[in-house]
Amino acid sequence: MMNTQLKWPLLLFAGLMLGLTACKTEPEAHSASNASAPDRPVSDTYQPARFEEDNRAERIRSLAPDMQRLIEEHAAERHIPGIAYGVVVDDELVVSGATGVLDIESERPATTSSAFRIASMTKSFTAMAIVKLRDEGRLALADPAEKYIPEMAGLEYLTSDAPAITIENLLTMTAGFPEDNPWGDRQLDETDQMLTDLMAGGVSFSNPASFAFEYSNTGYALLGKIISEVSGQPYQEYIREEILLPLGMTRTYWEYDSVPADILAHGYRWEDEQWKPEPILHDGSYGAMGGLITTIEDFSKYVSFHLSAWPPRSAPDEGPVKRSSLRDMQQPRFSRLYAEAKDWNGEDCAVMSGYALGLGSATFCNGLRQVSHGGALPGYGSNYVFFPDYGIGVMAFGNRTYTSPYSLGPVYRKIFDSLQVKPRALPVSDILKTRKEEVAQWVRSGDPQVEARIMAENFFMDQSREHRRSEIAEVLEEAGDISSVGELEPENQLRGRFRMQAANGEVVVFFTLTPEADPKVQQLDVSFEGENED
Repeated sequence: MMNTQLKWPLLLFAGLMLGLTACKTEPEAHSASNASAPDRPVSDTYQPARFEEDNRAERIRSLAPDMQRLIEEHAAERHIPGIAYGVVVDDELVVSGATGVLDIESERPATTSSAFRIASMTKSFTAMAIVKLRDEGRLALADPAEKYIPEMAGLEYLTSDAPAITIENLLTMTAGFPEDNPWGDRQLDETDQMLTDLMAGGVSFSNPASFAFEYSNTGYALLGKIISEVSGQPYQEYIREEILLPLGMTRTYWEYDSVPADILAHGYRWEDEQWKPEPILHDGSYGAMGGLITTIEDFSKYVSFHLSAWPPRSAPDEGPVKRSSLRDMQQPRFSRLYAEAKDWNGEDCAVMSGYALGLGSATFCNGLRQVSHGGALPGYGSNYVFFPDYGIGVMAFGNRTYTSPYSLGPVYRKIFDSLQVKPRALPVSDILKTRKEEVAQWVRSGDPQVEARIMAENFFMDQSREHRRSEIAEVLEEAGDISSVGELEPENQLRGRFRMQAANGEVVVFFTLTPEADPKVQQLDVSFEGENED
């Protein structure tokens, strides 16, 4: 789980909504989820977004001393015995380190190969397993959960119009179950029979299904049971064989007894001005919500895998699940606007945030998009965040109860303010480039031949030619002589804007094209920005 002690500071800072959370199907032969898609025509001119100047790895490496200092200061301030951390760029762990100890008694030092329980960061692995089974055609997200867990068929819903709880409801935490932090933490080692009995005996709902987001560890425990039912093997084994091992995550564990004693981080709470040991729970039916134990070196491979989903492109799929499925996992559902949120500098910055499939997703007012999740259990606190448009991910694990292992604000300031790392830029598509030249010519001249070639059938229906040319003439007169036409700034393959430098300022031209095979101009806005305008 991710305890509310972690949830709300992160929410205020970054607008994150994380944690903020029948009959048995017989095993069947199936193809890999990354099997080739059905043959269909694919563009040979599409250009994926790319980095115009790619020195990200080198620049991030320069942060190593600052990252170590920030982690050490945070550990001291928050009384965390040990922390391990890392920063990935694409598929490389470029910065990593640790501070403190795994075990206070033996004083074994924490390292990047130390194994920490990552709590609710486990949820995205569970979600990925469900998505993989979906891609293989073995279940559908719209399936009622009771198809796989018959005991759920007898649940008493809050209202008669509440829809049946689906697998997608469980994934997106919209099943109507109440937030179960920290109760859910203490169920980690429960048996499968306990989970079945819980459903058979009835549960209390806080909301009707499909009505609102509310963080639920129980929902993810149920997803673990569904994975076991559909795959025909324990969900732990399915996730290990189908996700962990293909990613090379050989030092990631479900049961702490399986972890080599010299690398296992022991958990503590800070109480009475001293550290007190927290008992480590064994793995069980609730492990699907928060049971994984892993290292920074292993987990960096998982973050890199998620980053590999971007940008959309036509290269072969090589992962345990498809790139398109990874992107689907990162798309928020039930998003909410946090109008009074702050950015990492404490400045007002509205954030749109929502829960996706085992991941939280947020977009800042400046367009920065991040995907993340935290985790907390007795004895542990963990967090990771990655930026799809930048190919950068940050992660850290600690061994103090419900305590974030780093302060995100300083990390953001280092990456985005100090280094000013830039995101991928979308190249101008061939058709936009062609239409831009034609639009620039028509704006200045009104050439009827160009007009006949590029204007869509709606263009002069929406506003007469006479009025359009009159308005453009007024803009051109105010702007003065045009000396040059700037580069096009694309929003996508069929929409963009460019600026024409003029004697008195700039003429700003925005246009968007139709979905026809030969796209035409369906919308055109021409405006003037004077030299003294902001």
